[in-house]
Amino acid sequence: MTIGPIVSSAHLADGSSPALSELEYGLILSFHAFSRWMTRCMAAAGLPGLSSTEVLILHSIRHRGRKKKLADICLVLDIEDTHVVTYAIRKLEAAGLVTTGRAAKEKTVEITEKGAEACLRYAEIRERLLVAATKSQRPQEIDLSEIASVLRFLSGAYDQAARAATTL
Repeated sequence: MTIGPIVSSAHLADGSSPALSELEYGLILSFHAFSRWMTRCMAAAGLPGLSSTEVLILHSIRHRGRKKKLADICLVLDIEDTHVVTYAIRKLEAAGLVTTGRAAKEKTVEITEKGAEACLRYAEIRERLLVAATKSQRPQEIDLSEIASVLRFLSGAYDQAARAATTL
C-alpha cells in the first residue's frame, strides 16, 4: 500500500503539485498551533484573554520602541480589515498596554511601560519553553531563515492568486 502526501484535502493534492497541498496542510496546523501558543504564552505572562491577533499587534507596536501608525500595523501584519486592528488597539489601550495619539491626520499607537513589561515576560517564557526546548531538534538558524524567506515568497504568491481570483 502506497501512502500519498499528508494533506487535508486529497482532491486538491490530485493536481499537478501535491507537495503544495502538503505544505498548505502544514501551514494550517502551524497557524493553529502558533495561535494557541501566542495566547497561552501571553496568559502565562500575566495577560489572559488576549486573542492571537491582539498579541501580534502588541508585539508589533513594541517593535523598536517607536510610535506606529494604524496603516503601518496593518501593512506589516498583512491585515486587510483595519477594523480588526482598531478593535484590538482599543482593547489593548483599555488594558493599559498601549496609548494612542495623532500625527497629523493619522492615528498613532505607542507601547506603555506595562505593555513593554508584558512583552518582556512573553519573551522570557518563549526562550524557556520554546527556544530552549526545541534547540536540539529544530533546524539550524540559517535553515530557519531560509524557511522564513520561502514562506514570505509564498505569501506573495497567495496574495497575487487572491487578487486574480477576485477578478474572476
